[in-house]
Amino acid sequence: MTAKTDGEKRHFQRIFYDAEASLLNDEFTLPCRIVDISLKGCLLNLEKPWPGSATTPCMLILNLSDEASIRMKLTFAHGSGTLAGFKCDDIDIDSITNLRRLVELNLGDSALLERELSALGGW
Repeated sequence: MTAKTDGEKRHFQRIFYDAEASLLNDEFTLPCRIVDISLKGCLLNLEKPWPGSATTPCMLILNLSDEASIRMKLTFAHGSGTLAGFKCDDIDIDSITNLRRLVELNLGDSALLERELSALGGW
């Protein structure tokens, strides 16, 4: 399922994917739930409001199975209460492959996926 309103200028489809994940850095580990995820970031539901600053780097770990996971380096972008949006600063090749597959399965259209990957890479 994807969401995009007419007023949004979003280049990346958000995939609504309700799953448990972990957000961590040197100071804390926070269990969280994925609200949505895209090739550019994610919206998370945390157990408590975001304890870091806008510049606090962190790592999202989303285990898809015993063999597959998505690991994204993030920075805080916005928040309200326990909902917090994060921008993806870096993602490894295995994670982008797993995220690509997740996006592809949810979009159901490989042309949309290719457009998003082109926008991500600036191609």
